[in-house]
Amino acid sequence: MKTAFNAAARKRPVNLTLNADLVSQAKSMTDNLSGVVESLLSEFVERESRERLVKAKVVEAAIAAWNRFNATSGSIADEYSSL
Repeated sequence: MKTAFNAAARKRPVNLTLNADLVSQAKSMTDNLSGVVESLLSEFVERESRERLVKAKVVEAAIAAWNRFNATSGSIADEYSSL
C-alpha cells in the first residue's frame, strides 16, 4: 500500500494527552504502541483527505451550477439595482 506521507521522514517525540487506562490496555496488546498510533493516524489522514476532496468537489459543482444559472437567468438582484 502506498502511503500518503514520507515514511522515511525522521521520527520525533510528541506530547499527547491520552486516557491512562486506555494507554495501559493498548500497551498490553502491542509491543509497538507508537507504530500502532502512527498507522491509525495515517489512516485518519488519508480518510480525512479523501473526505475533504469530496467536499471540495461538491462545492465546485455547486459554484458551477450557480454560475450557469446566473449566466442564463441573470442575478435576482439585477431588477432591484439602483444603478
